[in-house]
Amino acid sequence: MRARYGVPLGITAVGAAGLVYAAGFEARSFRLRRVTIPVLPSGMRPLRVLQVSDIHMVGGQRKKQRWLRSLAGLRPDFVINTGDNLSDPDGVPEVLDALGPLMEFPGAYVFGSNDYYGPKLRNPARYLIEKAQGRHGLNGNAPAVGAVHNPWEDLRDGFDAAGWQNLTNTRGTLKVEGVSIELTGLDDPHIKRDRYAEVAGGPSGTADFSMGVVHAPYLRVLDSYTADGYPLILAGHTHGGQLCIPFYGALVTNCDLDTDRVKGLSTHTAEGRTAYLHVSAGCGTNRYTPVRFACPPEATLLTLVGRE
Repeated sequence: MRARYGVPLGITAVGAAGLVYAAGFEARSFRLRRVTIPVLPSGMRPLRVLQVSDIHMVGGQRKKQRWLRSLAGLRPDFVINTGDNLSDPDGVPEVLDALGPLMEFPGAYVFGSNDYYGPKLRNPARYLIEKAQGRHGLNGNAPAVGAVHNPWEDLRDGFDAAGWQNLTNTRGTLKVEGVSIELTGLDDPHIKRDRYAEVAGGPSGTADFSMGVVHAPYLRVLDSYTADGYPLILAGHTHGGQLCIPFYGALVTNCDLDTDRVKGLSTHTAEGRTAYLHVSAGCGTNRYTPVRFACPPEATLLTLVGRE
């Protein structure tokens, strides 16, 4: 009896313990990463940029809300929000409340698919199947049917009222103590809302520094930004793989980006030019898969310094 059932029961116990850890501890173990990137013109003073991404707010997530409010203590020069703020149609007031202290600083934002549409319950194995078939989001898949529409207009109005720049397929400029930062943004490529032709042409040359901002780091977007001469691109969307294998890493990115660059700082090359790419692993999860493993939730304080 013991030999017959001992191993399956042991596997079940380990699996249950892992699920409790992934949902009860790691998904709520918020971290701040610090990264230094040498992208500014020589002699320019450093800039401290706080990137928040993939909050996926669900009503009642008090610990997450307290942690987001606490980030204002970092006193960044400006804030970049790379989208997917919602995982609950009723979550807009809690997002705006949690980000309220950060909206005292200059900032800008792009939206992700979960800002526009509510999540659906789906088999996590589909991410592996879509990766194998080269299909992600609406890029190769059939359009969603019966999707729940989130009140993204209320979220937009709240950000705009605070003075944050809306970078939806457009350009914006932030002024930080006399320094001019040009931001070129796109709507979410995951659902084919990106319109790079509307912002093409590269940095204008009138700002002290220029960078690209997008939610999902699809290769077509990274190629365009890099070929146009942007030295830095910020993105989110991937959740860092969300469920990773220790000492191996992520299995999927939920886009066509390779898993080696699923989170953190890397580079991207296109048409003979190279840009830095920073992908945030984000601080939330889809409400139907509230687990993380070997990939804790995060925000990132990026310190931009002069090129060597």
